[in-house]
Amino acid sequence: MSTSAQTAPQSGAGRLGFTAGQVIQEFGYDTDVDDDLRFAIEDLTGTELEDEDYGDVADAVLIWWREDDGDLVDGVVDALTNLAEGAFIVVLTPKAGRTGHVQASDIEEAATTAGLHTSGTVNACDDWTGTRLVAPKSVRR
Repeated sequence: MSTSAQTAPQSGAGRLGFTAGQVIQEFGYDTDVDDDLRFAIEDLTGTELEDEDYGDVADAVLIWWREDDGDLVDGVVDALTNLAEGAFIVVLTPKAGRTGHVQASDIEEAATTAGLHTSGTVNACDDWTGTRLVAPKSVRR
């Protein structure tokens, strides 16, 4: 494996916005997830990813989502349950041309319906694209 291939998951974790000390709750884990990216996120944050049953406050949520996983709006709303104020959600979807690909418009619609907006999409790893969802900034007067 080349050096750039080895660092790809680490740089993907950073580009997604994760930082040291964050508690990350993970939804949608399955056999197709990118374990190198998961481990890179844990290395970067210094904490293990928490599963869907986690009951405390999370600094961010990681959602692995595929086209046949159901209603993305429901998935995003569920992810908001333990999310700290000012925190964010990352929706990871299979890249275009791969089984389970989700259209960007579907992610945008789910974010808007859940009261969020997209704040960027990154190439997270070989097979997955990450889209950050954040709460709209309040209007200052």
